[in-house]
Amino acid sequence: MKTAAIVFAALIVIALSLTGCANGTVRQTSTSTSLYERVMKQGKIRCGYVVNFPGCIKDPNTGKMSGVGVDTLEMLGKNLGLPVEWTEEVGWGSMLEGLQNNRYDIVGSPVWTNSNRARLADFSKPLYFSPIYAWVKAGNKKLTSVTSATIDSDKCSIATIDGETAEIIAKEDFPNAKKVSLPQMSDPSQNLLTVSSGKADLTFAESAVAAGFLKTNPGSVQILSPDHPVRVFPNCWMFRRGEMEFKDMLDAALDQVVNSGAEDKILRKYEPAPNTLYRVALPYQLPAKGK
Repeated sequence: MKTAAIVFAALIVIALSLTGCANGTVRQTSTSTSLYERVMKQGKIRCGYVVNFPGCIKDPNTGKMSGVGVDTLEMLGKNLGLPVEWTEEVGWGSMLEGLQNNRYDIVGSPVWTNSNRARLADFSKPLYFSPIYAWVKAGNKKLTSVTSATIDSDKCSIATIDGETAEIIAKEDFPNAKKVSLPQMSDPSQNLLTVSSGKADLTFAESAVAAGFLKTNPGSVQILSPDHPVRVFPNCWMFRRGEMEFKDMLDAALDQVVNSGAEDKILRKYEPAPNTLYRVALPYQLPAKGK
């Protein structure tokens, strides 16, 4: 009996040493490398990207990358001594999977933050903001403002794309309106075409997208309430959740670009029309003249 007790006690000691227990607490140790450590070791930032104007543009003939997000990240990479590698083109539905599987370090094309993405990923500080407005056919007399009760009724139809922002806004803000839906892979400008052709009363579109549409279809659509954007989305880089060392480095480097005025120059280069991309507010105020 005494021998059995000794053996049992020895087994407990061995079990405690194997599990890292001390005073009844299990110590969790992780052998995984952080994103910051991996990037510094490999000496570059590997990027997945979604082609989407004006954040990320890819020349179909040469493969050359450009756009607000591309130019800004490459400037950060140069300042940090970490060259940027555009590793893999992905879709909106698959970009998170690539981060989880470490196929790339960051989604280098700016994305809008939302609750679903925040459950699985972290984001940089915003590079810029995208206002979303309600758009109607030019000369519209039916709707007077985006707050009109007529919109949230079966007397109004809204052009949407399955799973896209216009559909989400329509469901959240105007659930009683009719939906004129297009398939998921449709270009966002197709919503504006649906409105301009009279097949729907209004849609919701990013100002930059609408400005591009109006260049080829001048005078076809107009903002319903110019002083009332229905949403304003921050455009951020996205990376694996919990990588705070990497985020701190990225945010500090982005602050340098924004505060120097370089980011404003990049935005002006790609902005399709004035005031279609909202700037990040500077974190300081200039002293008043005479003080």
